[in-house]
Amino acid sequence: MNTENKGYPNFPARPAPASSPFASAPPPGIPPQSGGPPTGSDAVGFRPFPPSASQPIRPFAPSGPPPAPGAMRPSQPSPFVSQIPGSRPPPPSTAYGPPPPPPGAAPFQRFPSPPFPTTQNPPPQGPPQTLAGHFSPPMSLRPQQPMGPPPQSMISGLPGANTSPSPADFNMAARPGFQQSMPPVTQSYPGVGGSQPSFPGYPSKQVSQPPPMPFQSSQGPPVSSYPPHTGGFAQRPNIAAQQNLHPNYAPPTSNVQGLVEDFNSLSLASIPGSMEPGLDHRSFPRPLDGDVEPNSFAEMYPMNCHSRYLRLTTSAIPNSQSLASRWHLPLGAVVCPLAETPEGEEVPLIDFGSTGIIRCRRCRTYVNPYVTFTDSGRKWRCNICSMLNDVPGEYFSHLDANGRRMDMDQRPELTKGSVEIIAPTEYMVRPPMPPIYFFLIDVSISATKSGMLEVVAQTIKSCLDNLPGYPRTQIGFITYDSTLHFYNMKSSLSQPQMMVVTDLDDIFLPLPDDLLVNLSESRTVVEAFLDSLPMMFQDNVNVESAFGPALRAAFMVMNQLGGKLLIFQNSLPSLGAGRLKLRGDDPRVYGTDKEYALRVAEDPFYKQMAADCTKFQIGINVYAFSDKYTDIASLGTLAKYTGGQVYYYPGFQSSVHGDKLRHELARDLTRETAWEAVMRIRCGKGIRFSSYHGNFMLRSTDLIALPAVDCDKAYAMQLSLEETLLTTQTVYFQVALLYTASCGERRIRVHTSIAPVVADLGEMYRQADTGSIVSLYARLAIEKSLSAKLDDARNAIQQKIVKALKEYRNLHAVQHRLGSRLIYPETLKFLPLYGMAIIKSIPLRGGPADASLDERCAAGFTMMALPVKKLLKLLYPNLFRVDEWLLKPSADHDDLNNVLKRLPLAAESLDSRGLYIYDDGFRLVLWFGRMLSPDIAKNLLGDDFAAELSRVTFQEQGNGMSKKLMSLVKKLRENDPSYHPMCFLVRQGEQPREGFLLLRNLIEDQMGGSSGYVDWILQIQRQIQQN
Repeated sequence: MNTENKGYPNFPARPAPASSPFASAPPPGIPPQSGGPPTGSDAVGFRPFPPSASQPIRPFAPSGPPPAPGAMRPSQPSPFVSQIPGSRPPPPSTAYGPPPPPPGAAPFQRFPSPPFPTTQNPPPQGPPQTLAGHFSPPMSLRPQQPMGPPPQSMISGLPGANTSPSPADFNMAARPGFQQSMPPVTQSYPGVGGSQPSFPGYPSKQVSQPPPMPFQSSQGPPVSSYPPHTGGFAQRPNIAAQQNLHPNYAPPTSNVQGLVEDFNSLSLASIPGSMEPGLDHRSFPRPLDGDVEPNSFAEMYPMNCHSRYLRLTTSAIPNSQSLASRWHLPLGAVVCPLAETPEGEEVPLIDFGSTGIIRCRRCRTYVNPYVTFTDSGRKWRCNICSMLNDVPGEYFSHLDANGRRMDMDQRPELTKGSVEIIAPTEYMVRPPMPPIYFFLIDVSISATKSGMLEVVAQTIKSCLDNLPGYPRTQIGFITYDSTLHFYNMKSSLSQPQMMVVTDLDDIFLPLPDDLLVNLSESRTVVEAFLDSLPMMFQDNVNVESAFGPALRAAFMVMNQLGGKLLIFQNSLPSLGAGRLKLRGDDPRVYGTDKEYALRVAEDPFYKQMAADCTKFQIGINVYAFSDKYTDIASLGTLAKYTGGQVYYYPGFQSSVHGDKLRHELARDLTRETAWEAVMRIRCGKGIRFSSYHGNFMLRSTDLIALPAVDCDKAYAMQLSLEETLLTTQTVYFQVALLYTASCGERRIRVHTSIAPVVADLGEMYRQADTGSIVSLYARLAIEKSLSAKLDDARNAIQQKIVKALKEYRNLHAVQHRLGSRLIYPETLKFLPLYGMAIIKSIPLRGGPADASLDERCAAGFTMMALPVKKLLKLLYPNLFRVDEWLLKPSADHDDLNNVLKRLPLAAESLDSRGLYIYDDGFRLVLWFGRMLSPDIAKNLLGDDFAAELSRVTFQEQGNGMSKKLMSLVKKLRENDPSYHPMCFLVRQGEQPREGFLLLRNLIEDQMGGSSGYVDWILQIQRQIQQN
């Protein structure tokens, strides 16, 4: 068998990385194998020859003679071209390289094929996206692969090209009367010698192909059952007949009109290209428009609650357990019950008054837009359990001819997916609690020296007017070092009284009734205390921290009413209950089975205290400041199980971090908070939520206890099917959050949503929501890192993505020749990139040298609570170039999205003549290129423009350019007020600062042993193709 194809490009193999499972090309001098079918390790159809000295060949360059004028130039498929499904040609042969001809036969004979004009074959529904043959093993080991379509511009430019031809059907163009100038070629080179489009109006000839595969039904992944290729003529399978015989044939097709429309709605990313099959990573999908919420169902079901409150991982629920098991991605939802509404939109408030809340007698579902009224309006049927309920007399309304209530438009609960219901007294175990803020503040030497104490005292004082719940709000303080300090703030005092307790083993409360006071009554005493607090401890030299005893004391003060406990901790707890050892970050433990123990609480005291606090409605937020190890893994447990969050300021200095602390503490104190809350999610018959992920305590199998909850918290959960087969057409979900509002009302926030039940896996993929899937994956990976090695958590993410894309490939492998392309649904085009971003995120990245233990744990607690949009921005942050924009005159009210274009997170996006902003929602990095114009630098930084930027403070200079940049930074911060991103300045080449602040966060590049985007996709594709 001659391995050289005359007139076709010779491609040198891409050198395989050391870790690649694929063999590298043979050393020069080894002759190609011939004679007999290849077997074993030698089963390789094509080995590249080393380029000869006389004819240097650059990688991926065509080296043969140019094609004759009559033949069409082969064009390289774009890495993410939408594959247009046509008929079902046979999939690639399982052997690599061209099959050998039978003994005595001519090498490859060509037989005329019956004409199949492309216009007769409309493409079926649900075209998969493809990553072209770029993602393939080295040349010598690639599976056979057909040619991709020519550029869209070429097709549309041809006369009569009004239908979209299928790349699966493209063959070498042969005009009548023209002699083909190239010999027939097997598909042994990806992207070369495969099928090509015929010119419109001319029948196409088929290159000899393996016979078609016997028909497979869609009930399982297709199994290859090809006889060996004999060079004979392959008859095209009759797809239409097969579909009539087998209604379950996958993927499903509808009428021709629907197919054409479905296909045309997808964008084709064809790049008019050269013949070079280089890896064009610039065309890989990137979420440069941010999180795109799914809206197909919002249009179909306008009465659903908005996706900011409830996002399903797929809006098509599988109808059977077997279908769910083939989905491989998480089946579930992300719920953010109190998400902020855009200005002008309010969740309607409903008071049922004496009627009482209308609920189903059996399953306790609240009345919602999907219930139906029957019996002339006297009864209503529950949409979740189908129970018929009586309509109370006060709620009765006649029905119109369509069965709708006459008063439907006056009843928001029957037209809106999200409502807020005022709860009567039977929904209260006790009178609604007032908003309570209790502060537990470390006053040891490090807290005073860093300036933390002063910033905290000033910020609390500045927020007193804006604390929710005036005039019912209550407030109290305890400070501690090696002793506990209580403060009597009775309104009759002019100055607070300080009482010191030194016995840490047997805590008691001096004056238990005056430690928590009504803010409006004791306002002057509270302000006097906050003014004097930094002065009281400015000379303190105590280094100890009796944190555990102080926490117990705060619990004793608060357990009558509950409330929010804010902890400001500056060092490792060293005295009394809950004291912690300096476990540190022992590099020898990484990679062993003991590694995860560093990331969980060492002392059971913390989890027990969290459970007690949740029981008594106390929510805890932890503010940790230290440049030394503080054991965030243990302290964060308090926030995790009480529905709180962790704020971490490593190496806190008030001059540097003061603004960040001020804004975040003020946001924490003044945002609307739901107190003593419980949340339950009801769903239709046959499915249930089986696991919950986030910061909360599970009180029963499905009741989530949340002592304090706000708009910045989200919760993820996984669904499971209880019945083998779902018989309903749709499934309903209802989130109910029962809580006390700051104004003292007991309320129920209700979000209702509907999703169709499907029998088709392809539809589940078409309705997938990447944002929701990634949120669930991130939480699952972080949880896994608390019970296993980081490597295991990272591998689990990769394997889940591989399985999902492999299953999707199997859906389409029956109908299309996929070769070595990576195909994926349009809805999941960003999933591989976000999967890689999770693996490179702070909680999961690298080993002990890549992130400190405290930083890792703090980031994990934060990511567990983030809503979808904020999490996606943290995983794939914004990168803008701003120097060109600063030089242009522009109006103040310019929309940022129109002005600044997001760039891929790779070092090649950075130009040394530019100024860039990196924004992940938690920090802003201004990167000054080495060659940036000195005038721009001087305008922005003043006289310090040439100094080392770590010593320069970023502040407004007195010129227009500086004002413009400061207003941009302000806008970026206002876009998401939940965290206050600190601004860091760094100049190109300032190491290690540049690497730490920016370069290690450019996730598309290879970094510290982790794959870049290109290699990651290659790895995934390689694993998908392995059986």
